[in-house]
This record gives sequence, C-alpha cells and structure tokens, in this order.
Amino acid sequence: MYPPKHHQDYNIDNIKEVAKAYPFATLVSANNDTPFITHAPLIFHGDTLVGHIDANNPHTRLLKGNHPITAVFQGPQTYISPSVYTTKQLPTWNYIIAHATGKVNEIEDPTIIKQSMVTMTEFLENPDQKFTLDIADQRMDRLLPFIHCFEIEIEQWEGKFKLSQDKVPADIENAKKELIQNNQKSVANFVDDIFKRHL
Repeated sequence: MYPPKHHQDYNIDNIKEVAKAYPFATLVSANNDTPFITHAPLIFHGDTLVGHIDANNPHTRLLKGNHPITAVFQGPQTYISPSVYTTKQLPTWNYIIAHATGKVNEIEDPTIIKQSMVTMTEFLENPDQKFTLDIADQRMDRLLPFIHCFEIEIEQWEGKFKLSQDKVPADIENAKKELIQNNQKSVANFVDDIFKRHL
C-alpha cells in the first residue's frame, strides 16, 4: 500500500487485531494477467489464516500449490467532512486496512477440514456462543466434496490506519467520533434500504 509513514502501523499485533475484528477478507490472486478476487471469512489457526470457499469457484485453482496471495481486511471507514474539524482542512477519507501477504496451500484431510469449520464457528460465535458445531454432524460429511479449504502462511503484514493523525488533537478526536458514528449510522441505513428493495 502507498505509505505516507504517518498512516502506516508497524505493530503486528495491532494489524492482526483488524483481521480478528473484521475476518471477512478479500482474497486477491493473479494468474498471468488475470486477477482472481473472492470474499470469505478467514480465521487464525496459530500463525496461519484458514478459510473455506465453494469448490466450484475458479479461484480454487490458485488456492493451492504454494501460490502467492494477499488477503485484505477492511475495518471501519468513512468520509470526513472539514466541518467536523476545529481548524481549516480539506475533505478526506479515514479508514483502517490490514493486508496479509503470503503463500496459500490446500487442506485436503477431511478431519482437519471439519475441525477448521468447528473452530471457525466457535470464533465467529464469540463472545456469546449460542451455537456449537458438532464435528460428528453428518451434514458436514455431505458438504465436504463442495468445500475447498486452504491455509495461508503469512510472510508479511501491512497496516494502513488513516485516522487524521496529522491533525491537532481536537481534530483527531472529532474525526474518531465521526468514524464511529458514520459507520453505525451508514450500516443501519444501508442494510435497511437493501432489505426494502430486495426482499
């Protein structure tokens, strides 16, 4: 990602927290001049990221064999109006993004695939787990032929946290409030509108 250094976060723990809090990743691979992009949740298994996608997705051809990949985790983001600042500024956009770059390999062992599904469900159900996926559930066995499971060995993490860090403290605080409020408001309004139009 394009630097400016004051927007970069070099603390690996901070960057990983974005991936944990916003696990629905954008997976990016390339084959010659053709990009492949898929969206899927990824969770940590130790130091690796593990995910599953539909086995019929053509992207699966690149999610094996030690192929290079980048996973993009997008945290909250919003337009920041100059009206929220105490000083004279121009319009901008604030956001939190994490990139994980590494090599991807297929997981083929049925037991490991099922356990990864159980582990992912436990993670996504937290903190108030209301459902537990039973590894002995026979429905998972029937789904296995349709699931492509993979793990990503991370070689590099990169974080870009553009949060008005170059502004005065009062403006940084105002931009933070705007980021929080706009994400809560825009998600609620957008989802409500989509449901009205599509259901």
